[in-house]
Amino acid sequence: MDRSRELADFLRSRRARITPDRAGLPADGRPRRVSGLRRDEVARLAGVSTEYYTRLEQGRAGRPSPEVIEALARALQLDPAEREHLTDLLARPTRRAPISPQRVRHGLHLMLQTLDDVPAFILGRRTDVLAANRLAREVLTDFEALPVPQRNLARYYLLDPEARTRTGDWERIAAETVAVLRLEAGRYPEDRRLADLVGELTLRSPEFSSWWNDHRVLRRTHGTKLYHHPLVGELHFHYESLQPPGDPDQTLCVYNVEPGSPTAEALRLLNSWATPTTSP
Repeated sequence: MDRSRELADFLRSRRARITPDRAGLPADGRPRRVSGLRRDEVARLAGVSTEYYTRLEQGRAGRPSPEVIEALARALQLDPAEREHLTDLLARPTRRAPISPQRVRHGLHLMLQTLDDVPAFILGRRTDVLAANRLAREVLTDFEALPVPQRNLARYYLLDPEARTRTGDWERIAAETVAVLRLEAGRYPEDRRLADLVGELTLRSPEFSSWWNDHRVLRRTHGTKLYHHPLVGELHFHYESLQPPGDPDQTLCVYNVEPGSPTAEALRLLNSWATPTTSP
């Protein structure tokens, strides 16, 4: 990934979405050729010179101080994920060791087995599905039946035709997943497998390029999801995304349900159907 170009595109996209009114700037009477803030207006809000901000947006200003990064984040009204992304893009390029394959430790596998009443799975870098319990494979798709390179949540949402009918509000969920990949790309610009995934999604998904090019970034924390299961109908979840201690590149995703709800009963049925019977 070309960091200079990514930085320029990200900063331009963030200032384009903020009007002078929203930024608290008075009208100056000058004709506006841009829909959002001008470079000089961002510079004024951040307390830096226009020349410096221009060089920064063009990738020619070097590594700014944490104070300047914070001032830019305030001026552009960045949320926490966008601040993290800006910091990643402004970091000095370093030679990193090749990214090794991820492994889920034994204790987390045991946790997935314990969470047998609700769907739960573990995501790694680039939304790779590293492990999933039985209900997660029933509600989404059987990731363990796929070749290892294809066990990926973004690939499932964007390329699997069944995901469009099974996922409620598919467009929102798919776009959010692309934003998660964008955040990863800023953190790991040298990840060849991530670059290959982006290339595949660009070629095969009609919607991917427009979502990727809007430079939205997202770190999932919690929220709601709806799935349409072909056997038990609608399933409503409150999901939580947690980082297990000791591995910031893995995320435990748990799809919780209201006790006694229709979704809880539907999951109980799915669990009973999917549980293998044992011989006497």
